[in-house]
Amino acid sequence: MIILVPVIDLNADLGESFGRWTLGDDAALIEVISSANVACGFHAGDPSVLRRSCELAADAGVAIGAQVAYRDLAGFGRRFIDVAPGELRDDVLYQLGALEAFARVAGSRVGYLKPHGALYHAVVANEGQAEALVDAVRTYDPTLAVLGLPGSLLLKHAAAVGLRAVPEAFADRQYTADGGLLDRSRPGAVLTDPARIADQVRRLVSGEGVVADDGTVVAVAAESICVHGDTPGAVEIARTVRSRITASGGSIQAFTNPAA
Repeated sequence: MIILVPVIDLNADLGESFGRWTLGDDAALIEVISSANVACGFHAGDPSVLRRSCELAADAGVAIGAQVAYRDLAGFGRRFIDVAPGELRDDVLYQLGALEAFARVAGSRVGYLKPHGALYHAVVANEGQAEALVDAVRTYDPTLAVLGLPGSLLLKHAAAVGLRAVPEAFADRQYTADGGLLDRSRPGAVLTDPARIADQVRRLVSGEGVVADDGTVVAVAAESICVHGDTPGAVEIARTVRSRITASGGSIQAFTNPAA
């Protein structure tokens, strides 16, 4: 049985606007979360958006993470691209460096990496791509943590080379029986009902496990809980999640905080 973690991180995606196109309410969301997965320009975000996102996080005392992705603005990074490992490593390094510049200007730093969208799912089982991400982090800054799906190759390879591998759970996504996430093309893949989300979070922090799409219960061990910034009602969802965690006796704190 998975025991309640008294301190847990609450992360969300930020910086996914682009030019005149706005996605999400970053200013409101930053007041609720403890870690911000900031888009690095490949699936969303532009230089001004990256800078503003880092400023918001730094001012709020929220940890900054690089949400790296395939080079896919048109598809919002949710289309798999069979990138050669060496090219993917360089793409990830490029994104890390870009976000680090804006984090430093804001008086903060990048503390972790999290893949986005199709890349997130690919590195669960794709050996070459998982190794490419780990190699990028290890060579760039081995003090960075790596955030990903429990049991993924990404986290296994990260831990094997001495990186901090941090498993996460999702408040607003439907799980499958194997502990994965239901494909977004399937009905019910994204949870939007506050009561349903609150119950999933309660089950996560209490150690009961989540209810999969086939009705089975799946154990999920996590140090962080994610809310998607582009989910309808994301700010209210994040507030619901935070309230449920604290009501269950837990507290919210970034996993990059040494005291966590």
